[in-house]
Amino acid sequence: MVHFLLRPNWISRVRLALTLLGLPYTVCTSGVRSAITCPSSYPLRTGQPITSPITSICCNFRTTTVWTMPSSAAPHVKARCPQYPGSKIKRFPVPDDKVNWSQNWPQYSPVNYTDPLMTKKPAWADPDIGTFSPSFNSVDGAVDRTSFDGNYKVEKGIPLNPHGRTGLAGRGLLGRWGPNHAADPIVTRWKVDAKGEKVNHPVTKRPVLQFVAIKRKDCGEWAIPGGMVDPGEQVSLTLQREFSEEALNSLSASPSERAKLHERITKLFKSPGFQVFKGYVDDPRNTDNAWMETVAVNFHDDSGNSVSELPLQAGDDAGQVKWVDVDSSFALYANHSHFLELVAKERKAHW
Repeated sequence: MVHFLLRPNWISRVRLALTLLGLPYTVCTSGVRSAITCPSSYPLRTGQPITSPITSICCNFRTTTVWTMPSSAAPHVKARCPQYPGSKIKRFPVPDDKVNWSQNWPQYSPVNYTDPLMTKKPAWADPDIGTFSPSFNSVDGAVDRTSFDGNYKVEKGIPLNPHGRTGLAGRGLLGRWGPNHAADPIVTRWKVDAKGEKVNHPVTKRPVLQFVAIKRKDCGEWAIPGGMVDPGEQVSLTLQREFSEEALNSLSASPSERAKLHERITKLFKSPGFQVFKGYVDDPRNTDNAWMETVAVNFHDDSGNSVSELPLQAGDDAGQVKWVDVDSSFALYANHSHFLELVAKERKAHW
């Protein structure tokens, strides 16, 4: 384990370097939260399903040729958070060297926990294993149970987290056994002055990007708007829907306003998106048998005449919404800062 004491603006750079080298790490900072935290990346919404898509979740997104985020370079950390979120359930402690399922560990005895909400059998969630026979690693009727990481193991009819032990069995707060798919739209534009010219950062001399950020109601942290993929929904549509609901409050708009929003949003989201990340998410809600996966895509309003001209209005899970300068000093929720770093590097912008 590598330990560092660093200034906040160096954290993401060291974390990226260590991740690329496959080294586990702990970052300690003054005035910055510990790297081991427990907020969930995709908070639950009342009455909203946590589901996987029916169809193949593939789109024409451009992938970066410079930076990638390895999906299995280091053991997951948030997925081993001592206390499971939204409960008083304690996880069975799992050290780094016992995370991998290939490590023999007869003493491993995790608590089996599924949120009581599941006992009401909501339509968006799976039944308990034993009462139905899901077809894992494939499109299973109305649910796509494939993983971005490839085939995962299934033992005694129960899927195993491809990133290893978490200290908790069952589904926890997640609706699906196996992968639960989400999508994160990163909408950006160039920061411009009164004359419409790009603003360059005084230190790096690179143009400054801005992105749409929401302040989550559940934890008060700034984040990229995002949410769960609905059944039968392409990821491209999920990205558009989530941005419209969280950053433009489309659910509360009048029919005429909604039509205007749809026109502008559709124009932006039809442009070639830059796929920033696709894979497993180290989420505190993950268990040994259910886990989060996401696709993060950057949509850039290069001319500033698309989404940039629309009034931002917080909706759904958002308490506030605003354009924010892309900068390493701006604290963001979960691993969203790393997503923004990759976007900045791809667009040769200030970070």
